[in-house]
Amino acid sequence: MCSPSGRFFLSIIVVLMFSGFAAAQRPPADSEFGPVMRAYLGYLHNEQEVVDDRVSRREITTAYYRRNSNRIHALRTTAMRLVRESQNDYVPELEAVTADEFRMIFEHPPRPASFRQNEVVANKFRYLGSVRTGETFYVFARLDPYEQAELIQRERAKTASDTSGGGPAAQRVGDTTSRTRRVVPK
Repeated sequence: MCSPSGRFFLSIIVVLMFSGFAAAQRPPADSEFGPVMRAYLGYLHNEQEVVDDRVSRREITTAYYRRNSNRIHALRTTAMRLVRESQNDYVPELEAVTADEFRMIFEHPPRPASFRQNEVVANKFRYLGSVRTGETFYVFARLDPYEQAELIQRERAKTASDTSGGGPAAQRVGDTTSRTRRVVPK
């Protein structure tokens, strides 16, 4: 029938076939997430590959490589936490910066010690927390334009009511308001 070496090769082929079937049936590691989060994780994976490639070609320093790899890790960790907590397949635009990089995103850099979870900073970002990976990264979600406009309107209304002595806010030229129409019964 078959020689001992033929049986050996046949058994190896059978083992490889079954291991291939088992691997194909295993769900991917990020299968707990929806398409938006999987796309974001794919984006971060691609960013890591770019950084890996650049360091392998000696285009960047090891310090630059380490900082950016740690930043990618901080973004991944925060995004996964957000999606798991909210059980919503949505990832806001995230920024992860160290304290010495605050000038990149803030005109007047705040002090990190003053941050509170979910606090809006400079009407542009919501502070989500810090992640320590080699160094501390402060992670922010950029507010969408509607959230920013709403915050600015609330601040203007508060400022106007404070300056007018607590009464109704004075209307500025160019501001529009709408009132409910009064219906007079006949």
